Amino acid sequence: MKSLSFSMRDLICGLLFIAVGLFFAIQAYGLELGTAFRMGPGYFPLVLAGILVLLGIIVIIQGTQLEHEPMGPIAWRGLLFILPAPIFFGLTVRGLGFVPSLFLTGLLAAFASTRMRPGTALLLVGGLTLFSVIVFSYALGLPFRRFGPWLGL
Repeated sequence: MKSLSFSMRDLICGLLFIAVGLFFAIQAYGLELGTAFRMGPGYFPLVLAGILVLLGIIVIIQGTQLEHEPMGPIAWRGLLFILPAPIFFGLTVRGLGFVPSLFLTGLLAAFASTRMRPGTALLLVGGLTLFSVIVFSYALGLPFRRFGPWLGL
């Protein structure tokens, strides 16, 4: 019979999730909550804080599994491509416009995987960009420039 072990890593992560969730729940506490159909400024942060606390509890419970998988190496390539992508989008969307900024952001994020090939990345990012323009620009009618002033169009 195997003994029950506990993962210190999962305990620390779970407690961190719970602490951050409680911090934001306390911050949202003084704000008006409203209802699910008429959300006040505190509703969404409080719901997200509750979800974060729940995830922390789940991570702690998962830490009591009988066998733990060893932690693999840190995926530095993923971090170096994924983390700057939304920052790049935020910095360029007004100047380049939605279409080129989204396309370049998707292209940047696509190469987080070592298995991604340039042709596949171009197809995926082109489809993502087309889908996003159809949904956000035409279906939802959001007021943003598709091509920005930096392009001179």
